[in-house]
Parts: sequence; C-alpha cells; structure tokens
Amino acid sequence: MSAETLDIEQVEADEAALIRLVGDFGRKSVAPRVREYDAAESLPRDLLAQMGDLGFFGGIVPVEWGGLGLDYLTFSRVIEAISRYDHCLGVLMSMPSALVGAGLLQFGDTAQKERWLRPLAEGRIFGAAGVTEPRSGSDVAGTDTHYRRDGDGFVLSGAKAWITNLDIASFYVTFATSDKSKGAHGISAFIIPADTPGVEVRPYKDKLGFRPLCTGELVFKDVRLGRDALLGEEGAGYAVAMTAVERGRLAVASRAVGLAQASLDASVSYAKDRVVFSRPIAEFQMVQKKISDMAVNIKAARLLTEDSARALQAGRRARTETSMAKMFASDIAQQAATEAVQIHGANGVSPEFPVARLYRDAKVFQIVEGANDIHRLLIARDLLGTSSRRAAR
Repeated sequence: MSAETLDIEQVEADEAALIRLVGDFGRKSVAPRVREYDAAESLPRDLLAQMGDLGFFGGIVPVEWGGLGLDYLTFSRVIEAISRYDHCLGVLMSMPSALVGAGLLQFGDTAQKERWLRPLAEGRIFGAAGVTEPRSGSDVAGTDTHYRRDGDGFVLSGAKAWITNLDIASFYVTFATSDKSKGAHGISAFIIPADTPGVEVRPYKDKLGFRPLCTGELVFKDVRLGRDALLGEEGAGYAVAMTAVERGRLAVASRAVGLAQASLDASVSYAKDRVVFSRPIAEFQMVQKKISDMAVNIKAARLLTEDSARALQAGRRARTETSMAKMFASDIAQQAATEAVQIHGANGVSPEFPVARLYRDAKVFQIVEGANDIHRLLIARDLLGTSSRRAAR
C-alpha cells in the first residue's frame, strides 16, 4: 500500500470521525434542549461555546486562518449531521465558510482576515451578512443601500431585511451601491463592526420558523467607515456577494437534507410504536408508501447536494448545481415534514413531538437564500443561455 493511499485513508477516517462527533453532539447536547430554546427564540450561548471549543465552526476555512480546512463534500455532510437535530446551529456552522466568511477568505486582506475571519472560524465571534433588502430580495444588483466617498473613507445609508444573528454578530458584511445606474458594477462590499455609530438592529419576533435565530432589520444611518472597511476592490462587491451566495446555497441544501432526514427518522420511529386497530401503523400500506417516497426523495436530494459540493470543490462557480440542490432539497424537506405530520396524526401538531417544529421550519427553507421560484428561473436561464439584470447571479 502506497503512502498516498495511506494518507487518503487517514483523511477519510478523520472526516468520518468528525461527522460522528457532530452527530453525537447533536444527539446528546442539542436534541434534549432544542424544543425549549426554539420556544424561547434564542440560541443558548453555552451551546455555541461548546461548539466553538470542538472546532465546529471551522468548515472549509484553511487551517492557517483558524479553520478546519475541510473539502466541500465533508463540509456539506457535517452541516447535514447537525441539522438532523437543529438546522439553526447548521446556519451558524456554515457562516464562516459561506455567507459571512467566504468573501473575507477570497477578497479580504491580511489584516481583515486576522481581525474577522480567524476568530469567526474559531467560534470566538459571530458575524452576519447584510444582503436582502425590503424591496430587493434575490435581486442583489438592485440594492438600494447606498454609499458615498468621504475623504479617505465612506458614508453608508440604507436598510437590510431578514438579517440573521442580530443578537450575537460582532460585525456585518454588507453591500451598497455608489450609483444604481451602474447596476452590479456600482456595488461595493463593506465590513461594519456592530458597534459602529449609526448602526441599528430591529429584530422580528414570533416568526413561523427558524425561531432560535435572531432575524430582523439592519439599518444604516449615515454610517461612517474608514478605508479598512472596504472588502475587496471598490465596485467589485457583486463578485464578493456571489462567492458567498453559492456556498450559502450548498449550506442551505445540506441543512434541508438534514431536516428531511429528521422527518423520516421521526416517522419511522413513530410508525413502529403507534398502534391503531391492534396493529402498528407501520404495517399499513399507506404509511409504507409515505415512508418509501420520503426515503427515495431524501436520497435524491442528498445526491444533488453532494454533486454541488463536488462542483465547488472543482473550483467552478456551480451556479446551476447549487440552485438545483437548494431548490430540490428544500422542496423535499417541506414534503417530508408534511408527510411526517400526517403520519403522526393529531400528535403531529403537539409540541411533545419534533415534527411540528420541522414542519414550520421546512416551509421557510423554500424562501431563504433565494425563493425556489427564483431558482427555477435561474436554472432555466442557464440552460437556455438567456440572462437578466434581475437574475440572482
């Protein structure tokens, strides 16, 4: 056996051990508490601290910047593993590699990486990505948030909507335009410390799903920034956003697969235990069909997600692959959660069983990171060779 073969086997063993570690943590530390903190609309800080100590936030970030240096496929599987217990923790695990950290990794200078990316990947701080706006969701190029030059710095004003981590973020990676007539070419990316004067947060309460995540409006009122706040080159913010978005879609697909698998696992367990007409409902063909369809669809969603991970690993933009994975996996998550509630019957709406929470969260998956209707358009446009200024590229 060659040294190269031994190295590959060791890497695969390490990756499998990490996935098991994440799964064990989810089962022992997350599952007993998720119902309580979902109702409280708050992620337990001690749980996040434990995850940081275990290195769970490192993801694909290189080891030299405090990360784990995972490949995209392992990253996807790790996110799926935690999402079987609570996908909201999967959001935080994915951010250093995706929506928040990807732009820092690819476009940040050494000082920015040292100040923000390293502690982010090590779980010592958290960040947020300010992309979505009240008027423009998937239309990244249509942002209304604007900035102007002010000596060597910038002044930024505007508002972002449905921004996650407002309660724990130490900084925000956000996007603004200097001239809307320039479209994508007028957008720049900025790193804004959360305590910067003029920054306001307005959390939304009592959401349908994703309740443990503090999500809301992020407002910038004449926020003054130094030159060091610019991420990448001025006018190149669109490329920063797209780097983050495609990795974010992989993470969303991975989380959706995890939620769908949780729905199937709960359904199988319940079907074996629930007795109706002196028989476990697992013996009824109607229930068997639901279980079978769920299993096949989840397998297909997982394969699409892994395909998009391999495309990113190959260095491609993977626009179509990540759109397909996000769209299909989130649709399957919603279908699986719906069937899980149906299998549970009246117990499906009881807080005593996890499927009610899974059902609420599953619907939101079809909206976040680009509504699935938008992804269908993106996939078709890529295949047809058409384009649109409003495409979420």
